[in-house]
Amino acid sequence: MIGSTPSKRAPRRRAGALLALVAAVSVAVSGCAGASLLPDPTPTVDPRPVPGEQGNAVGLAAAPLRGTLVEPGSLTRPSLAAKIDNHVEARPHIALNATDIVFEELVEGGITRYVAVWHSQLPDEIGPVRSIRPMDPDIVSPFGGIIAYSGGQDVFVGMMMAAPVVNIVFDYDDTGLYYRADERPGPHDVILRSAEAVNRHLDLPAPAPQFAYGSATPLAAESYAATPTSTINLRFSDERWPSWGWNAEGSVWMRSQEGAPDLEASGAPVQSTNVVTLRVGIDWSYGEVPKTVMVGSGEAWLSVGGVTAHGTWSKDSATSPIVLTADDGSPLRLAPGNTWVELIPDYGIIEFLP
Repeated sequence: MIGSTPSKRAPRRRAGALLALVAAVSVAVSGCAGASLLPDPTPTVDPRPVPGEQGNAVGLAAAPLRGTLVEPGSLTRPSLAAKIDNHVEARPHIALNATDIVFEELVEGGITRYVAVWHSQLPDEIGPVRSIRPMDPDIVSPFGGIIAYSGGQDVFVGMMMAAPVVNIVFDYDDTGLYYRADERPGPHDVILRSAEAVNRHLDLPAPAPQFAYGSATPLAAESYAATPTSTINLRFSDERWPSWGWNAEGSVWMRSQEGAPDLEASGAPVQSTNVVTLRVGIDWSYGEVPKTVMVGSGEAWLSVGGVTAHGTWSKDSATSPIVLTADDGSPLRLAPGNTWVELIPDYGIIEFLP
């Protein structure tokens, strides 16, 4: 599906013949050091109380993509997913801390990009946005709603257009939803007016819950065999090796990239309540473009509250959510809050330090 009708003319290109790429979101924009957040018109609600919080859940509902308690009927809008650039020249990103869920994936050249999903909060702008890749339909289809990207190879764009989401594509948009930030180097300069994009599609339903949520310390039971973790070291390639450090004072994981603190355009450190690490296969049938294999199963780790538990992940189809299962067979429940999902290739490095 496409959200903005493609113009009759050929897609606009940068001077010199560029821009078959699209993306998600991640750059600072002039005058937008820290994109403001609009009040939620109405979020969709998971009617189930958050396990462990039942005493506080009276009259409240759970945000579907965060598990946090919200007023019933306050999150009825659709989710917005966007392909976000993670080239060094695309940093700092815009409004990553306002996301509900972020997936980090390997792309060509050993670097990574993000599929970032906003729902509980809706920033005015996000970026920088870049082009689509072959695994992205399998990532975004369970959310429904909207996907924003700059473009991409025809075969990948066709795959995304066939997914059950509304496509908002920079190459095709002539309605002013996107602009290029003058202070950003191209092609890492495409910014989406995200609040306006969502407000054009309030007829779409809210997303279904993607993970199970528990209390603020969901791994406290001995059956999870969770181990204390101060640092999570990950390596996608020699080009990309992010890490997460536990901040006990803030009860969050703080992100670094290639040894340096990862900061938003606002100057705030990028942080997450939950870090989900999945061991995934890579399909090389698209030449130099790696496709993360999302339909299947593999090893999984959930890091929350300064500890990590091992388990497995599974995903039955493109439209199915990821299911996390502990080694004892019980569900791996996340803490209410935002989540980063690290899709580490089967040849990559995953390390948890006490």
